[in-house]
Amino acid sequence: MKKTLRSLSRAALRGVAVTGLTTALAVAGGLATAAPAAATPPGLSCETGKHAIDDHTGYALCRNNGSTTRTFWVHLVCGWSPDVDGEHVTLAPGQSGQSTAHCAGLGTGIGEISVRP
Repeated sequence: MKKTLRSLSRAALRGVAVTGLTTALAVAGGLATAAPAAATPPGLSCETGKHAIDDHTGYALCRNNGSTTRTFWVHLVCGWSPDVDGEHVTLAPGQSGQSTAHCAGLGTGIGEISVRP
């Protein structure tokens, strides 16, 4: 009887280990195929960053170098808090403008800043 219980216990542990490994590999594979961060939209030159005295506030300061009107906004990846988008800013050719957004104070702060078209 003890041998049968040991065999069942080992089989169950092996099954759990295989399931855990399969899940870990699936998650890692999903991360490896994730899309890279978006580049600056065409026609814009942008500078992004965190506010000097508030690590939860991010910005995108952009200039429209193109020949047509462009709209952009800042997108913040906020760690433990939901991601947020800043206000949409529309720029005529040659104009500059800024979009800002704020991650929730209870989160871990800004993990990534990108500019969205």
